[in-house]
Amino acid sequence: MDVKSGNGAFMATEEDAVALAKSITGVARAAGLGCHALLTDMNEPLATAAGNALEVRNAVDFLTGAARDARLEEVTLALAGEMLLVGGLAPTREAGVARAGEVLANGAAAEVFARMVAALGGPADFVETPATYLAPAKLTRAVAAPRDGQVARIDTRAVGLAVVELGGGRRRADDVVNPAVGLTGLVGLGAALGAGDPLCVIHADSEAAAEAAEARVLAAYEIGVAPGERAPVLQIFD
Repeated sequence: MDVKSGNGAFMATEEDAVALAKSITGVARAAGLGCHALLTDMNEPLATAAGNALEVRNAVDFLTGAARDARLEEVTLALAGEMLLVGGLAPTREAGVARAGEVLANGAAAEVFARMVAALGGPADFVETPATYLAPAKLTRAVAAPRDGQVARIDTRAVGLAVVELGGGRRRADDVVNPAVGLTGLVGLGAALGAGDPLCVIHADSEAAAEAAEARVLAAYEIGVAPGERAPVLQIFD
């Protein structure tokens, strides 16, 4: 597991990250404060979508059950369960996760989200018709796997930089973000691919931006033999 800062200036091993999590929770306990740390594996993207509007659509699909990325679901339920535990609304971590899973499954989470959107001035039917309000990019292009094999490694930061290349993130504070651009259909570690199969789909507003993003995605994915052992999606430290 690599742990990197936003600008890539710092890289740590999994052992470093675990030591930091234990140090933070230990300091909090010594001060008489409750503190839990959830360490998330970032050796691959948590979701299959990256980019502002595309992630919002992914979140709506997640809440409604139209589509749910397994890694994202595990982390989301863990975070929700942890908050219920820390807030005294669940007696155990497992009970908190179970309760969060129930409101996700029965549609209550989606209903609350819809009310939040409306209360903040958004459309009352956003959850029902998100495509009406999320403008699409001008073009889409699949990134083809260069050879047969399995996804052996993903540089997750480089995937994020591909979104920046498209205009979906800022290089400078005054950059204007294009909410429509990004990536969807990101394949995960271990996926078996044939040459030409899509690694993802680029959503771009120009051919030049799409080409630059494609180069970054191809550099981010290593096709070969899948790793024998996958890191856990998250680790929890009390």
